[in-house]
Amino acid sequence: MTVKVRFFARFRELFGGDIVTNAPEGTSFMGMVKEIAGMNREGYDAIFDDTGAFREFVILMKNGKRIDCANAAQTPVADGDEIAVFPPVAGG
Repeated sequence: MTVKVRFFARFRELFGGDIVTNAPEGTSFMGMVKEIAGMNREGYDAIFDDTGAFREFVILMKNGKRIDCANAAQTPVADGDEIAVFPPVAGG
């Protein structure tokens, strides 16, 4: 199945933009992000803490809907899904 993973702001700088990848059936949201993040150690460390959990400030979305970091490991991805990963958002 084909999944599009989009990184924004600082994460985009680390991963080079949108990534379209093939994922095996049963892949979780967290598993998909970890697989891609594993290609860049600095990027992995920016998204995940020492225990392998998403850092508390990371914002996750699946097909335009927010996903709670605590549920990401149990949230499956499906063919055609778009995953978005944002760093903390600040305004002024």
